[in-house]
Amino acid sequence: MKKAGIGLLILAVIAVFGFMGTPVMAEEEITFGVSIPAATHGWTGGVNYWAERTVERLQEKYPHYNFILATAEGPEEQINDIEDLYAIHNIDALIILPFESDPLTDPVRYLKEQGVFVTVVDRGLAEEGIEDIYVAGDNPGLGRVSAEYMIDRLDGTGDIVVLRGIPTLIDDQRFEAFMELVDETDINVLDWEYAHWNRDDGYEVMQDYLTRFDHIDAVWAQDDDIALGVIEAIKEVGREDEMFVVGGAGMVEIIERVMEGDELTPVTVSYPPDMIAAGIEITVLHFDSPTPILGEFIIASELITPENAADFYFPDSPF
Repeated sequence: MKKAGIGLLILAVIAVFGFMGTPVMAEEEITFGVSIPAATHGWTGGVNYWAERTVERLQEKYPHYNFILATAEGPEEQINDIEDLYAIHNIDALIILPFESDPLTDPVRYLKEQGVFVTVVDRGLAEEGIEDIYVAGDNPGLGRVSAEYMIDRLDGTGDIVVLRGIPTLIDDQRFEAFMELVDETDINVLDWEYAHWNRDDGYEVMQDYLTRFDHIDAVWAQDDDIALGVIEAIKEVGREDEMFVVGGAGMVEIIERVMEGDELTPVTVSYPPDMIAAGIEITVLHFDSPTPILGEFIIASELITPENAADFYFPDSPF
């Protein structure tokens, strides 16, 4: 299940590293800085929701720890945020979901060089090995699962269009894994463009595709926010019987469509925003357990179909 998967990840970390609930630094004051993008689209809205809830809960559980949450509207603001987290708040650990990979790499590396413990969530940095912990969904898996469904549905042939996210590591991982499978078939990718994981951009890009291409068999939107914009553009011109759309992340509105058997959105692929909660909690476990916790923690991407959609449906979720 979407939310249960995060809890199981935390339990697995505890089991693997043998944490028995006996803190070794219970009285040491530690400051955790959490830096995430503002709610610029639905998925990051979910990230904000889970980050706020997790920080509030952990602050009550660990009163000797300090948690400071900062949200940024863009890469430059996020750079300023993490500089302030270090210079003003003297953080011991940084949990960051980078707005973009390239511009945040050097600033995060600098904090690491100053002795700050670094956890990166979701959008990896442009250089490997800076972070102590990496928590993410299975981005190559999201691309592969989407491609496998599309190839099977189209019998390995047809014309498709692709809408990517933003220029960042995880988008590259998704796109490259998707194309690796598609390139082995007779499916023709008419074009791909960035839609910035944004509904309005998805609408505009899809409008352009619909103008330029007389026939499209399928759309890989990669993200459910993008998919909503794509759906709007398709319905405006009455071409919904011509193609189907595959998004990703498991937005409530898309899950509902899948549950109802909507032919335009027959499936989506999971990528839960509450992975930020896992990143924060695993970082706290590193400081609170007798054994250092380091490494990569990857949450599987699963195909969501009418048969299993109820397992991923949380109507009260902000995303």
